[in-house]
Amino acid sequence: MSPKTRKTTRQTRTVSSAAAANDTGNALQPPTSDRFATIGAYGFAPVQIALLAALVTEDPLLLIGRAGTGKTYLLNSISEALGLEHRHYNASLIAFDDLVGFPYPDDERQSVRFLQTPATIWGAQSVLVDEISRCKPEHQNRLFSLVHERRIQGIALESLRFRWAAMNPCSADQQDNGEYLGSEALDPALADRFAIIVEVGDWAGLSDAQQRLIANPGGEGLLANDNGALRTDIEGWRARFVADIANCPALLIEYARIVTGELGRSGIRISPRRARLLARSLLAASIIEGKVREASVCTILECSLPQRASGIVPLPAKIAAAHRIAWDASLATGIDKWLHDFHLTPTLDAKLRVLAESCPGPDAGTLAIEQFLANDRPERCAAFALALYPAALRGYLPLGAEAIGDLGRLATELLSIDGEIRWQESASQNSTTHPELAGLMRIVDALQPHNRQHRARQLFYWSLVKRIAIDQPAVLEQEFNACIEYLRARAA
Repeated sequence: MSPKTRKTTRQTRTVSSAAAANDTGNALQPPTSDRFATIGAYGFAPVQIALLAALVTEDPLLLIGRAGTGKTYLLNSISEALGLEHRHYNASLIAFDDLVGFPYPDDERQSVRFLQTPATIWGAQSVLVDEISRCKPEHQNRLFSLVHERRIQGIALESLRFRWAAMNPCSADQQDNGEYLGSEALDPALADRFAIIVEVGDWAGLSDAQQRLIANPGGEGLLANDNGALRTDIEGWRARFVADIANCPALLIEYARIVTGELGRSGIRISPRRARLLARSLLAASIIEGKVREASVCTILECSLPQRASGIVPLPAKIAAAHRIAWDASLATGIDKWLHDFHLTPTLDAKLRVLAESCPGPDAGTLAIEQFLANDRPERCAAFALALYPAALRGYLPLGAEAIGDLGRLATELLSIDGEIRWQESASQNSTTHPELAGLMRIVDALQPHNRQHRARQLFYWSLVKRIAIDQPAVLEQEFNACIEYLRARAA
Protein backbone atom coordinates (compact mmCIF):
# COMPACT_ATOMS: atom_id res chain seq x y z
CA MET A 1 0.00 0.00 0.00
CA SER A 2 1.41 3.38 -0.97
CA PRO A 3 1.41 6.29 1.48
CA LYS A 4 -1.53 8.63 1.07
CA THR A 5 -0.80 11.83 -0.83
CA ARG A 6 -2.67 14.99 -0.01
CA LYS A 7 -2.62 18.27 -1.82
CA THR A 8 -2.01 21.15 0.56
CA THR A 9 -2.55 24.82 -0.19
CA ARG A 10 -0.83 27.85 1.22
CA GLN A 11 -1.77 31.50 1.46
CA THR A 12 0.78 34.24 0.93
CA ARG A 13 0.71 37.71 2.39
CA THR A 14 2.51 40.96 1.93
CA VAL A 15 3.66 43.48 4.48
CA SER A 16 2.39 46.98 3.92
CA SER A 17 3.85 48.48 7.09
CA ALA A 18 7.24 50.14 7.44
CA ALA A 19 10.32 48.35 8.64
CA ALA A 20 9.55 49.17 12.23
CA ALA A 21 5.90 48.24 11.66
CA ASN A 22 4.65 51.46 13.24
CA ASP A 23 6.86 54.23 11.82
CA THR A 24 6.83 54.93 8.09
CA GLY A 25 8.99 58.04 8.17
CA ASN A 26 6.57 60.48 6.55
CA ALA A 27 9.27 63.12 6.12
CA LEU A 28 11.19 60.92 3.71
CA GLN A 29 9.88 60.17 0.27
CA PRO A 30 10.37 56.82 -1.48
CA PRO A 31 12.45 56.88 -4.66
CA THR A 32 10.91 57.74 -8.01
CA SER A 33 10.65 55.13 -10.76
CA ASP A 34 14.18 55.81 -12.06
CA ARG A 35 16.08 57.79 -9.48
CA PHE A 36 19.49 57.56 -11.14
CA ALA A 37 18.13 58.98 -14.38
CA THR A 38 18.10 62.34 -12.60
CA ILE A 39 21.92 62.24 -12.55
CA GLY A 40 22.22 61.02 -16.13
CA ALA A 41 22.57 57.26 -15.50
CA TYR A 42 19.92 55.27 -17.34
CA GLY A 43 18.70 51.68 -17.16
CA PHE A 44 19.32 51.06 -13.46
CA ALA A 45 15.68 51.16 -12.31
CA PRO A 46 15.32 47.34 -11.98
CA VAL A 47 18.14 47.23 -9.41
CA GLN A 48 17.67 50.73 -8.03
CA ILE A 49 16.58 49.62 -4.56
CA ALA A 50 19.72 47.51 -4.13
CA LEU A 51 21.96 50.39 -5.21
CA LEU A 52 20.21 52.85 -2.90
CA ALA A 53 20.40 50.37 -0.03
CA ALA A 54 24.17 50.14 -0.50
CA LEU A 55 24.41 53.93 -0.32
CA VAL A 56 22.38 53.98 2.89
CA THR A 57 24.27 51.18 4.65
CA GLU A 58 27.63 52.36 3.25
CA ASP A 59 28.53 48.69 2.81
CA PRO A 60 30.79 47.69 -0.12
CA LEU A 61 29.16 47.62 -3.57
CA LEU A 62 30.29 45.71 -6.67
CA LEU A 63 28.96 46.20 -10.21
CA ILE A 64 29.43 43.45 -12.81
CA GLY A 65 28.71 44.13 -16.46
CA ARG A 66 29.93 44.12 -20.01
CA ALA A 67 32.15 46.88 -21.33
CA GLY A 68 30.40 50.22 -21.85
CA THR A 69 27.29 49.47 -19.78
CA GLY A 70 27.75 52.50 -17.52
CA LYS A 71 29.16 50.89 -14.37
CA THR A 72 31.95 53.41 -13.91
CA TYR A 73 29.80 56.29 -15.09
CA LEU A 74 27.10 55.49 -12.53
CA LEU A 75 29.47 55.31 -9.57
CA ASN A 76 31.38 58.44 -10.54
CA SER A 77 28.08 60.26 -11.07
CA ILE A 78 26.85 59.19 -7.64
CA SER A 79 30.01 60.57 -6.06
CA GLU A 80 29.42 63.90 -7.83
CA ALA A 81 25.76 64.02 -6.81
CA LEU A 82 26.66 63.31 -3.18
CA GLY A 83 29.47 65.87 -3.21
CA LEU A 84 32.11 63.36 -2.16
CA GLU A 85 35.90 63.58 -2.19
CA HIS A 86 36.28 60.75 -4.69
CA ARG A 87 39.11 58.53 -5.92
CA HIS A 88 38.91 56.37 -9.04
CA TYR A 89 41.58 53.71 -9.56
CA ASN A 90 42.07 51.20 -12.36
CA ALA A 91 43.08 47.99 -10.62
CA SER A 92 44.75 46.56 -13.71
CA LEU A 93 47.21 49.48 -13.86
CA ILE A 94 47.56 50.68 -10.31
CA ALA A 95 50.70 50.33 -8.23
CA PHE A 96 50.27 50.25 -4.49
CA ASP A 97 52.22 53.50 -4.15
CA ASP A 98 49.47 55.14 -6.20
CA LEU A 99 47.10 54.44 -3.32
CA VAL A 100 49.21 55.38 -0.33
CA GLY A 101 51.87 57.67 -1.78
CA PHE A 102 55.63 57.38 -1.60
CA PRO A 103 56.80 56.14 1.84
CA TYR A 104 59.48 58.04 3.75
CA PRO A 105 60.70 57.98 7.37
CA ASP A 106 59.67 60.70 9.77
CA ASP A 107 62.22 63.11 11.24
CA GLU A 108 62.98 60.80 14.16
CA ARG A 109 63.17 57.79 11.80
CA GLN A 110 60.86 55.86 14.11
CA SER A 111 57.87 55.52 11.78
CA VAL A 112 56.97 55.71 8.12
CA ARG A 113 54.90 58.45 6.56
CA PHE A 114 53.49 58.69 3.06
CA LEU A 115 53.98 61.53 0.62
CA GLN A 116 50.44 62.39 -0.37
CA THR A 117 49.30 63.52 -3.80
CA PRO A 118 45.86 64.41 -5.18
CA ALA A 119 45.58 60.77 -6.29
CA THR A 120 46.34 59.06 -2.98
CA ILE A 121 43.52 57.59 -0.96
CA TRP A 122 44.08 59.62 2.22
CA GLY A 123 41.13 61.95 2.80
CA ALA A 124 38.88 60.24 0.26
CA GLN A 125 35.20 59.81 1.14
CA SER A 126 34.49 57.37 -1.68
CA VAL A 127 36.74 55.09 -3.69
CA LEU A 128 36.05 53.17 -6.90
CA VAL A 129 38.34 50.27 -7.76
CA ASP A 130 37.64 49.74 -11.46
CA GLU A 131 38.52 46.50 -13.26
CA ILE A 132 39.00 44.78 -9.92
CA SER A 133 38.88 41.37 -11.59
CA ARG A 134 42.05 42.26 -13.53
CA CYS A 135 43.97 43.17 -10.40
CA LYS A 136 47.28 41.47 -9.71
CA PRO A 137 46.93 38.88 -6.92
CA GLU A 138 49.29 40.73 -4.57
CA HIS A 139 47.30 43.94 -5.03
CA GLN A 140 44.00 42.11 -4.60
CA ASN A 141 45.17 40.96 -1.18
CA ARG A 142 46.01 44.54 -0.23
CA LEU A 143 42.62 45.74 -1.43
CA PHE A 144 41.00 43.23 0.90
CA SER A 145 41.55 45.40 3.97
CA LEU A 146 40.38 48.47 2.05
CA VAL A 147 37.08 46.84 1.09
CA HIS A 148 36.50 45.04 4.36
CA GLU A 149 37.94 47.30 7.03
CA ARG A 150 38.45 50.74 5.49
CA ARG A 151 42.16 50.35 6.18
CA ILE A 152 45.39 50.55 4.19
CA GLN A 153 48.63 49.18 5.63
CA GLY A 154 46.75 48.77 8.90
CA ILE A 155 45.97 52.50 9.02
CA ALA A 156 42.31 53.47 9.36
CA LEU A 157 40.88 55.66 6.59
CA GLU A 158 38.83 57.90 8.82
CA SER A 159 37.12 59.86 6.03
CA LEU A 160 36.23 56.89 3.81
CA ARG A 161 32.52 56.10 3.67
CA PHE A 162 31.89 54.33 0.37
CA ARG A 163 33.88 51.45 -1.13
CA TRP A 164 32.86 50.58 -4.67
CA ALA A 165 34.25 48.30 -7.34
CA ALA A 166 33.42 47.35 -10.92
CA MET A 167 34.40 44.46 -13.16
CA ASN A 168 33.60 42.71 -16.41
CA PRO A 169 32.03 39.26 -16.25
CA CYS A 170 34.53 36.54 -15.43
CA SER A 171 36.04 34.77 -18.43
CA ALA A 172 34.51 31.50 -17.25
CA ASP A 173 31.05 33.01 -17.70
CA GLN A 174 31.56 34.10 -21.29
CA GLN A 175 30.49 32.38 -24.48
CA ASP A 176 32.17 34.98 -26.69
CA ASN A 177 35.51 33.32 -27.35
CA GLY A 178 37.27 35.04 -24.48
CA GLU A 179 35.83 38.52 -24.95
CA TYR A 180 36.98 39.41 -21.44
CA LEU A 181 40.24 37.52 -21.36
CA GLY A 182 42.04 38.52 -18.18
CA SER A 183 38.89 39.19 -16.16
CA GLU A 184 39.33 36.56 -13.47
CA ALA A 185 36.94 35.36 -10.83
CA LEU A 186 37.35 37.22 -7.56
CA ASP A 187 38.72 35.33 -4.62
CA PRO A 188 35.60 34.09 -2.75
CA ALA A 189 36.78 35.71 0.48
CA LEU A 190 37.05 39.11 -1.25
CA ALA A 191 33.76 38.65 -3.09
CA ASP A 192 32.03 37.88 0.20
CA ARG A 193 32.98 41.31 1.54
CA PHE A 194 30.77 43.09 -1.02
CA ALA A 195 27.30 43.42 0.50
CA ILE A 196 25.61 44.19 -2.81
CA ILE A 197 26.68 42.64 -6.12
CA VAL A 198 24.70 44.03 -9.07
CA GLU A 199 24.74 42.65 -12.59
CA VAL A 200 24.32 45.61 -14.92
CA GLY A 201 22.08 45.17 -17.96
CA ASP A 202 23.14 45.72 -21.56
CA TRP A 203 21.71 47.68 -24.50
CA ALA A 204 18.96 45.19 -25.31
CA GLY A 205 17.44 45.67 -21.86
CA LEU A 206 16.94 49.41 -22.30
CA SER A 207 13.77 51.09 -23.51
CA ASP A 208 13.81 53.09 -26.75
CA ALA A 209 13.71 56.32 -24.74
CA GLN A 210 16.67 55.24 -22.61
CA GLN A 211 18.65 54.24 -25.68
CA ARG A 212 18.07 57.68 -27.20
CA LEU A 213 19.21 59.41 -24.00
CA ILE A 214 22.38 57.33 -23.84
CA ALA A 215 23.13 57.81 -27.55
CA ASN A 216 22.69 61.60 -27.30
CA PRO A 217 26.19 63.20 -27.06
CA GLY A 218 24.76 66.42 -25.65
CA GLY A 219 25.36 65.43 -22.01
CA GLU A 220 29.03 64.55 -22.35
CA GLY A 221 31.30 66.20 -19.81
CA LEU A 222 28.49 67.59 -17.65
CA LEU A 223 28.58 67.11 -13.89
CA ALA A 224 25.86 65.00 -12.33
CA ASN A 225 23.56 67.54 -10.71
CA ASP A 226 20.08 66.90 -9.34
CA ASN A 227 20.11 70.04 -7.17
CA GLY A 228 21.10 67.98 -4.13
CA ALA A 229 17.99 65.77 -4.11
CA LEU A 230 19.84 62.45 -3.96
CA ARG A 231 22.24 63.74 -1.32
CA THR A 232 19.40 65.02 0.85
CA ASP A 233 17.52 61.74 0.67
CA ILE A 234 20.57 59.57 1.31
CA GLU A 235 21.44 61.63 4.37
CA GLY A 236 17.88 61.33 5.69
CA TRP A 237 17.65 57.61 5.06
CA ARG A 238 21.10 57.09 6.56
CA ALA A 239 20.08 58.88 9.76
CA ARG A 240 17.04 56.61 10.07
CA PHE A 241 19.17 53.56 9.36
CA VAL A 242 21.69 54.41 12.07
CA ALA A 243 18.85 55.02 14.54
CA ASP A 244 17.03 51.77 13.68
CA ILE A 245 19.93 49.34 13.24
CA ALA A 246 20.03 48.43 16.94
CA ASN A 247 16.38 47.36 16.74
CA CYS A 248 16.18 45.73 13.33
CA PRO A 249 12.66 44.31 12.84
CA ALA A 250 12.33 40.63 13.68
CA LEU A 251 10.70 40.02 10.29
CA LEU A 252 13.88 40.99 8.44
CA ILE A 253 16.17 39.05 10.78
CA GLU A 254 14.00 35.95 10.48
CA TYR A 255 13.90 36.25 6.70
CA ALA A 256 17.70 36.53 6.51
CA ARG A 257 18.09 33.56 8.85
CA ILE A 258 15.71 31.28 6.99
CA VAL A 259 16.74 32.19 3.45
CA THR A 260 20.40 31.64 4.35
CA GLY A 261 19.60 28.11 5.48
CA GLU A 262 17.38 27.34 2.50
CA LEU A 263 19.96 28.57 0.00
CA GLY A 264 22.59 26.46 1.71
CA ARG A 265 20.44 23.35 1.46
CA SER A 266 20.04 24.00 -2.27
CA GLY A 267 23.80 24.26 -2.76
CA ILE A 268 24.13 28.07 -2.65
CA ARG A 269 26.23 28.76 0.43
CA ILE A 270 25.75 32.06 2.22
CA SER A 271 28.21 32.89 4.98
CA PRO A 272 27.01 33.94 8.45
CA ARG A 273 28.59 37.35 7.79
CA ARG A 274 26.52 37.73 4.63
CA ALA A 275 23.33 36.89 6.49
CA ARG A 276 23.95 40.00 8.60
CA LEU A 277 24.81 42.07 5.51
CA LEU A 278 21.54 40.89 3.95
CA ALA A 279 19.55 41.99 7.00
CA ARG A 280 21.27 45.40 6.89
CA SER A 281 20.40 45.85 3.22
CA LEU A 282 16.80 44.77 3.83
CA LEU A 283 16.49 47.28 6.67
CA ALA A 284 17.83 50.04 4.43
CA ALA A 285 15.40 49.12 1.64
CA SER A 286 12.45 49.19 4.04
CA ILE A 287 13.47 52.65 5.25
CA ILE A 288 13.88 53.95 1.69
CA GLU A 289 10.43 52.72 0.62
CA GLY A 290 8.64 53.25 3.91
CA LYS A 291 7.55 49.61 4.03
CA VAL A 292 8.73 46.06 3.43
CA ARG A 293 7.91 45.18 -0.19
CA GLU A 294 8.29 41.59 -1.33
CA ALA A 295 9.52 42.63 -4.78
CA SER A 296 12.30 44.69 -3.21
CA VAL A 297 13.20 41.86 -0.83
CA CYS A 298 13.62 39.61 -3.89
CA THR A 299 15.84 42.18 -5.59
CA ILE A 300 18.01 42.63 -2.51
CA LEU A 301 18.38 38.85 -2.16
CA GLU A 302 19.39 38.39 -5.79
CA CYS A 303 21.92 41.21 -5.45
CA SER A 304 23.38 39.73 -2.26
CA LEU A 305 24.82 36.53 -3.74
CA PRO A 306 28.62 36.70 -3.99
CA GLN A 307 28.88 33.68 -6.30
CA ARG A 308 28.41 35.92 -9.34
CA ALA A 309 31.75 37.60 -8.67
CA SER A 310 33.44 34.21 -8.67
CA GLY A 311 32.09 33.16 -12.06
CA ILE A 312 29.09 31.18 -10.79
CA VAL A 313 25.49 32.03 -11.67
CA PRO A 314 23.04 30.53 -9.13
CA LEU A 315 19.91 28.99 -10.62
CA PRO A 316 17.01 31.49 -10.42
CA ALA A 317 14.60 28.68 -9.51
CA LYS A 318 16.64 27.86 -6.41
CA ILE A 319 16.74 31.51 -5.35
CA ALA A 320 12.99 31.87 -5.91
CA ALA A 321 12.22 28.71 -3.93
CA ALA A 322 14.39 29.80 -1.00
CA HIS A 323 12.78 33.25 -1.02
CA ARG A 324 9.26 31.85 -1.06
CA ILE A 325 9.91 29.61 1.94
CA ALA A 326 11.67 32.36 3.90
CA TRP A 327 9.09 35.03 3.06
CA ASP A 328 6.11 32.89 4.05
CA ALA A 329 7.81 31.61 7.20
CA SER A 330 8.93 35.04 8.40
CA LEU A 331 5.37 36.38 8.07
CA ALA A 332 3.70 33.44 9.76
CA THR A 333 2.18 33.66 13.25
CA GLY A 334 0.58 31.20 15.64
CA ILE A 335 0.02 27.71 14.26
CA ASP A 336 1.26 28.76 10.82
CA LYS A 337 4.58 29.80 12.34
CA TRP A 338 4.92 26.50 14.17
CA LEU A 339 4.18 24.59 10.96
CA HIS A 340 6.87 26.54 9.14
CA ASP A 341 9.32 25.84 11.96
CA PHE A 342 8.50 22.14 11.77
CA HIS A 343 9.01 21.92 8.02
CA LEU A 344 12.17 24.05 8.04
CA THR A 345 13.83 21.85 10.66
CA PRO A 346 16.20 19.75 8.53
CA THR A 347 16.89 16.49 10.39
CA LEU A 348 14.28 13.90 11.35
CA ASP A 349 15.26 13.77 15.02
CA ALA A 350 15.18 17.57 15.35
CA LYS A 351 11.81 17.59 13.57
CA LEU A 352 10.52 15.04 16.09
CA ARG A 353 11.61 17.25 19.00
CA VAL A 354 9.71 20.18 17.51
CA LEU A 355 6.62 17.98 17.23
CA ALA A 356 6.89 16.48 20.71
CA GLU A 357 7.94 19.57 22.65
CA SER A 358 6.30 22.60 21.06
CA CYS A 359 3.33 21.45 18.97
CA PRO A 360 0.27 23.66 19.72
CA GLY A 361 -2.08 20.65 19.68
CA PRO A 362 -3.28 17.52 17.85
CA ASP A 363 -4.78 19.48 14.95
CA ALA A 364 -1.49 21.24 14.22
CA GLY A 365 0.43 17.99 14.67
CA THR A 366 -1.87 16.16 12.28
CA LEU A 367 -1.53 18.87 9.64
CA ALA A 368 2.26 18.82 10.02
CA ILE A 369 2.40 15.04 9.50
CA GLU A 370 0.05 15.21 6.50
CA GLN A 371 2.15 17.89 4.82
CA PHE A 372 5.40 16.10 5.64
CA LEU A 373 4.23 12.78 4.18
CA ALA A 374 2.90 14.54 1.08
CA ASN A 375 6.00 16.60 0.31
CA ASP A 376 9.18 15.07 1.75
CA ARG A 377 11.30 12.35 0.17
CA PRO A 378 9.77 8.86 0.47
CA GLU A 379 12.68 7.27 2.34
CA ARG A 380 12.57 10.02 4.97
CA CYS A 381 8.82 9.65 5.28
CA ALA A 382 9.19 5.90 5.75
CA ALA A 383 11.87 6.25 8.43
CA PHE A 384 9.86 8.91 10.27
CA ALA A 385 6.69 6.82 10.16
CA LEU A 386 8.39 3.68 11.43
CA ALA A 387 10.03 5.60 14.28
CA LEU A 388 6.92 7.53 15.36
CA TYR A 389 4.08 5.05 14.90
CA PRO A 390 4.43 3.04 18.15
CA ALA A 391 4.67 6.21 20.26
CA ALA A 392 1.81 7.86 18.36
CA LEU A 393 -0.37 4.78 18.83
CA ARG A 394 0.20 4.94 22.59
CA GLY A 395 -0.76 8.62 22.71
CA TYR A 396 2.72 9.91 23.47
CA LEU A 397 2.64 12.44 20.62
CA PRO A 398 0.19 15.33 19.94
CA LEU A 399 -1.42 13.73 16.87
CA GLY A 400 -4.98 13.12 15.78
CA ALA A 401 -6.41 9.82 14.61
CA GLU A 402 -5.92 10.63 10.93
CA ALA A 403 -2.20 11.31 11.34
CA ILE A 404 -1.76 8.15 13.40
CA GLY A 405 -3.51 6.18 10.66
CA ASP A 406 -1.27 7.66 7.97
CA LEU A 407 1.85 6.81 9.96
CA GLY A 408 0.55 3.32 10.60
CA ARG A 409 -0.15 2.56 6.95
CA LEU A 410 3.37 3.54 5.94
CA ALA A 411 5.04 1.87 8.93
CA THR A 412 3.22 -1.38 8.17
CA GLU A 413 4.89 -1.51 4.77
CA LEU A 414 8.28 -1.62 6.47
CA LEU A 415 7.27 -4.07 9.20
CA SER A 416 6.08 -6.61 6.65
CA ILE A 417 7.85 -6.12 3.34
CA ASP A 418 6.05 -7.82 0.46
CA GLY A 419 7.79 -7.45 -2.88
CA GLU A 420 10.79 -8.25 -5.02
CA ILE A 421 14.16 -6.57 -5.33
CA ARG A 422 14.83 -6.11 -9.04
CA TRP A 423 17.81 -4.88 -11.00
CA GLN A 424 19.26 -5.20 -14.47
CA GLU A 425 22.31 -7.16 -15.57
CA SER A 426 23.88 -7.58 -18.99
CA ALA A 427 23.63 -10.81 -20.97
CA SER A 428 27.28 -11.59 -20.20
CA GLN A 429 26.71 -11.37 -16.45
CA ASN A 430 25.26 -14.02 -14.21
CA SER A 431 24.25 -14.23 -10.55
CA THR A 432 24.83 -10.55 -9.81
CA THR A 433 23.32 -8.72 -6.86
CA HIS A 434 21.60 -5.37 -6.65
CA PRO A 435 24.30 -2.68 -7.13
CA GLU A 436 23.28 -0.87 -3.94
CA LEU A 437 22.77 -3.92 -1.73
CA ALA A 438 26.37 -4.47 -0.69
CA GLY A 439 26.86 -0.85 0.35
CA LEU A 440 23.65 -0.82 2.37
CA MET A 441 24.51 -4.07 4.13
CA ARG A 442 27.94 -2.77 5.08
CA ILE A 443 26.19 0.06 6.90
CA VAL A 444 23.88 -2.44 8.62
CA ASP A 445 26.69 -4.78 9.67
CA ALA A 446 28.54 -1.93 11.37
CA LEU A 447 25.59 -1.11 13.63
CA GLN A 448 25.10 -2.15 17.24
CA PRO A 449 23.01 -3.48 18.91
CA HIS A 450 21.12 -6.15 16.98
CA ASN A 451 17.72 -4.44 17.09
CA ARG A 452 19.22 -1.34 15.46
CA GLN A 453 20.58 -3.58 12.71
CA HIS A 454 17.14 -5.10 12.23
CA ARG A 455 15.42 -1.71 11.91
CA ALA A 456 17.99 -0.44 9.42
CA ARG A 457 17.76 -3.64 7.39
CA GLN A 458 13.98 -3.28 7.15
CA LEU A 459 14.30 0.33 6.02
CA PHE A 460 16.91 -0.46 3.38
CA TYR A 461 15.11 -3.55 2.07
CA TRP A 462 11.93 -1.48 1.74
CA SER A 463 13.79 1.15 -0.29
CA LEU A 464 15.18 -1.53 -2.62
CA VAL A 465 11.75 -3.10 -3.15
CA LYS A 466 10.26 0.35 -3.85
CA ARG A 467 13.22 1.19 -6.13
CA ILE A 468 14.04 4.27 -4.11
CA ALA A 469 17.67 5.41 -4.18
CA ILE A 470 18.84 6.84 -0.85
CA ASP A 471 21.39 9.61 -1.30
CA GLN A 472 23.00 9.29 2.13
CA PRO A 473 21.86 6.02 3.70
CA ALA A 474 24.20 6.23 6.70
CA VAL A 475 22.94 9.72 7.56
CA LEU A 476 19.32 8.62 7.18
CA GLU A 477 19.91 5.65 9.49
CA GLN A 478 21.54 7.90 12.10
CA GLU A 479 18.56 10.27 12.10
CA PHE A 480 16.17 7.30 12.18
CA ASN A 481 17.94 5.80 15.19
CA ALA A 482 18.10 9.19 16.94
CA CYS A 483 14.30 9.36 16.68
CA ILE A 484 13.99 5.91 18.26
CA GLU A 485 16.36 6.81 21.10
CA TYR A 486 14.59 10.12 21.75
CA LEU A 487 11.18 8.46 22.05
CA ARG A 488 12.60 5.72 24.24
CA ALA A 489 14.07 8.33 26.59
CA ARG A 490 10.77 10.24 26.78
CA ALA A 491 8.85 7.08 27.60
CA ALA A 492 11.26 6.04 30.35
